[in-house]
Amino acid sequence: LGMRMVRRKNRVRAGVPGVWWRVQTRRQQVISKRQFLSTLAAGAGAGLLPAHAVAQDYPAKPIRLVVPFGAGGVADLTARIVAQKLGESLGQAVVVDNKPGAGGVVAGDAVAKAAPDGYTLLLMSNGTAVSANLFKTLPFDTVRDFAPVSTLGTFDIAVVVADNARWRSLAELLAEAKAKPGTLNLGTINIGSTQNLAAELFKTRAGVDLQVVPFNGTPAVVTALRSGQIDAAVEILSPLVPQIQGKALRALAVMGDSRSPTLPDVPTVAQSGIKDFDVASWNAIAAPAKTPAPIIERLNRDIRAALATPDVRKKLQDLHIAARSSSPEQTRQLLESEIKRWGEVITRANIPRQ
Repeated sequence: LGMRMVRRKNRVRAGVPGVWWRVQTRRQQVISKRQFLSTLAAGAGAGLLPAHAVAQDYPAKPIRLVVPFGAGGVADLTARIVAQKLGESLGQAVVVDNKPGAGGVVAGDAVAKAAPDGYTLLLMSNGTAVSANLFKTLPFDTVRDFAPVSTLGTFDIAVVVADNARWRSLAELLAEAKAKPGTLNLGTINIGSTQNLAAELFKTRAGVDLQVVPFNGTPAVVTALRSGQIDAAVEILSPLVPQIQGKALRALAVMGDSRSPTLPDVPTVAQSGIKDFDVASWNAIAAPAKTPAPIIERLNRDIRAALATPDVRKKLQDLHIAARSSSPEQTRQLLESEIKRWGEVITRANIPRQ
């Protein structure tokens, strides 16, 4: 039997070239198939082969950063400052696309439905967390439909009075509010805004009965404050700085965990007697959910680098914003904690869902 097999093999080699070619081709096909399956299995086992391939070429075109606010505001200016520096490091333009309206829902919906390829990003804020509880229904899930990348910065919220007001400190204002419940008014912008909810949280934590009065925009709040229609106001510090420096308004306290570099002599609310009070406005960048992890990591790394540059920090400081980056996981934790906190404030203040 062994000799017959040898003779048959020799005949195939020598006299029947077609058979020999088919045998060799079949052998090569088997080997190639095995190599392909082995390579595919290794890539699938790592779970990173497609993502790495995408990340190596990213970005290959301009990136759109959707901003849920109109042009010219603090959030818009923050986005543009970071976008310019980020574009330089990525080698592609980062174009700001303003989509204001509906408490950020329009912008959020546009990004949630975009392809998860890193070419459409969202400027998130504490307003994003507020909207998660302020609306009965949303066209997206604020937590599940976005992949947080990094925070960009925080900016102070202040308690202010007219410069000629009789209260020289927050403690004096609170003392009168406790002595005369329901007689003092605290102005903010529209119901459901961060400033409005911060005022509601402030009066709850302080244990005082203040009437929170909403106005349609910061100019209306300032006018009411200076004319004596309201006693105090809670507002983002940045647009109030010219009024404070011009001696039209006076800041009694800032609501964050540390004093503002712009007003170092003004204490925090916590330093003024309301223990552990810490409220600040913030901005962050997020991508659609399922964006490949290597792209999220690349964006996070370049955002951190951008925020660390002296020119970006100086530009943000001029807007009274403290540059502050974070990891994707830290950004997600911030978003989730803010959703929980503002949801409790909305419920406690009996603010109707829209």
